[in-house]
Amino acid sequence: MKTLRPNLPGSRTLAAALLASGALLAPAAAPAQEDETTITAVMHSGLRVLDPVITTAHITRNHGYMVYDVLTAVNEDFEPQPQMADWEVSDDGLTYTFTLRDGLMFHDGAPVTAADAVASLNRWGNRDSGGQLIFDVTESLEAQDEKTLVWTLTEPFPPLMDVISKQSAVPPFIMPARVAETSPDETITEYVGSGPFIFNEEEYEPGVSVTYEKFDDYVPREEDPSWMAGGKVVNVDRVVWTTMPDNLTAMNALAAGEIDYLEQVQIDLMPILENAPGVTVEMRDPLGYVTIGRPNFLHPPFDNKQIRQAALAALGQEQMLATMQGDPEYYNVCGAIFGCATPLGDESGSEIVTGGPDPERSKELLEEAGYDGTPVVLMAPTDVVSLVNQPVVAAQALREGGFEVEMQSMDWQSVVQRRAQQAPIGEGGWNMFFTNWMVPEISDPLINVMVNGRGDDAWFGWPDDPEIEEMRAAFVAAESAEAQKEVAVEIQEHVMDNVNYIMMGEYLIPQARRDAIQNMIQSPVPVFWNMTKDAE
Repeated sequence: MKTLRPNLPGSRTLAAALLASGALLAPAAAPAQEDETTITAVMHSGLRVLDPVITTAHITRNHGYMVYDVLTAVNEDFEPQPQMADWEVSDDGLTYTFTLRDGLMFHDGAPVTAADAVASLNRWGNRDSGGQLIFDVTESLEAQDEKTLVWTLTEPFPPLMDVISKQSAVPPFIMPARVAETSPDETITEYVGSGPFIFNEEEYEPGVSVTYEKFDDYVPREEDPSWMAGGKVVNVDRVVWTTMPDNLTAMNALAAGEIDYLEQVQIDLMPILENAPGVTVEMRDPLGYVTIGRPNFLHPPFDNKQIRQAALAALGQEQMLATMQGDPEYYNVCGAIFGCATPLGDESGSEIVTGGPDPERSKELLEEAGYDGTPVVLMAPTDVVSLVNQPVVAAQALREGGFEVEMQSMDWQSVVQRRAQQAPIGEGGWNMFFTNWMVPEISDPLINVMVNGRGDDAWFGWPDDPEIEEMRAAFVAAESAEAQKEVAVEIQEHVMDNVNYIMMGEYLIPQARRDAIQNMIQSPVPVFWNMTKDAE
């Protein structure tokens, strides 16, 4: 086994690893093969939700990138680039004109039109945190002709291209208009995209296996691939995602050559691969992830700010991160809600969670709030390496801080489905869950869905927080990077006080692949274009 270890995961400079990341995968050309080439991958979770606009689940986003394409995308330097379309902006910053490139075709043979893009953007804008802000100042979004769409604003929105080009959490995937006209509150039932792979619905087993086939009529861009931008050249015939909830089983399958790629490697089990020939363990995403706890603002006890503050006091990052990762080389205590190494990173007000658990302070806050012992229903996924430990640690810490806790175990896709429900606790509702985000997904107030304060239109947990919405609007209106940073610090302090979510620190998680897999793009999102598979 070859192990390509992270560079600076335990420091405050995770971003520095990005600069060195280009050499992690050595390109190698695959020999021509007459037989069908299939890549078999074990992803972090089974796939059950197929609508990449209705949820922020990473596995559904990954599915979205296989099947759909986007108008524009960021490269590895976080710069928006043309993907399906080029664009021009008027001098006054109010009109954006997008022109679709030639050769765009849906998997059913229909050409992609501007009307498809308009319908897709409208549906996305209803669900996405940054998209909602753009549509607040949208005068019109119209298809001028088959290849041209014009987006007209009532006032400038300087970060518009950054928002629609983001790689996560909800990218504005382009679908046929008939599909995109589905209510944003309902899931789509037809899965036709124009991306580099076709979803094989006949072979799909929800939560068990999903198959993608090369779309022969896809026309890649000519530029080199860079993150989600550039040419998406498919060099294999099929990609199969198979589910193995037990990481030990998956690692043994990789060592035996039964699978080609493992998205997440459990740190304490890495020695299993040490003597495995033909296997490389590496960091695909040197920026890493954050792990967070999200309270439900709709129901007791977390409808009470003081009780949310008690939960914040009860939890401590070091204990949780150490339990998750074991090796401090793979985690970083960090109280910055926008990431410690990002331009907007600031740790103001986070001492209560970065300094370790304070159960006595938690008990004091609960007493002041009149906590009546209402149990905290904590959803606990059992099948995702990077999510199994947080609920266990949190449940114990909350109990030590004076809470009653009911931890309910389920698979991650059940959490994904249940967290979208606003039902009362007695009817299948919930009080808290933990999840993870890539650092680029939380790096500013327009991308970070957890600082959306629009009540029922906010992300799961649904805080009604007009104050933070005013701050987000001020961020958009800020005329300099310095002014944006000032607003970001205000949002940081507000989130720590209001406990919109609980920042539990940063971590890195390795992936593993057979050495036969080459040319895998160094990207936070696992993608299967550009990748080649040599004979072993």
